[in-house]
Amino acid sequence: MSSGKTGIVNIFASRNNTIIVLTDETGAEIIAKCSGGQMTKSQHKEGSPYIATKIAQVIAEKARDRGVRNIHVKIRAPGGNLYYNPGQGAESSLKTLTRAGLNVLSISNTTPVPHDGCRKQKKFRKKK
Repeated sequence: MSSGKTGIVNIFASRNNTIIVLTDETGAEIIAKCSGGQMTKSQHKEGSPYIATKIAQVIAEKARDRGVRNIHVKIRAPGGNLYYNPGQGAESSLKTLTRAGLNVLSISNTTPVPHDGCRKQKKFRKKK
C-alpha cells in the first residue's frame, strides 16, 4: 500500500449520465466532482464509457494534486423502483482510476433497495 491520504470515490452511473465525486475519508468534505454534462455538449453521450473515462481522468488528476493516493470506491445505480444495475460508465471509470495510479482499497455497491415502498410504474404498451 502506497503512502498518502485516503479518499472516497462515489460513482453514480445511470443509463443517461455518470457523476463522480471524490471526498475525504470522512465523506464530509468534497475534494473534486465531475459529471458527464461537464465533459460533453451532446446529451446522449453523457452516460457513455468514453465520457466516463474522461470524468475519471479529471478526478484522478485532482486527487493527485491534493495528495490522495488510496481510495475506497462506492458504485451506485438509480435503484429504488428503477433499475439496480449501474450504467456503462461505472466499469470504465473504475478502470481509469486504477490506471491513473490510485490504489483501490475496496469496491462496494451502494444502490438503494426499496423495502416495499412505492409501487412500480405500470408497463408501457404501444397504442394500436
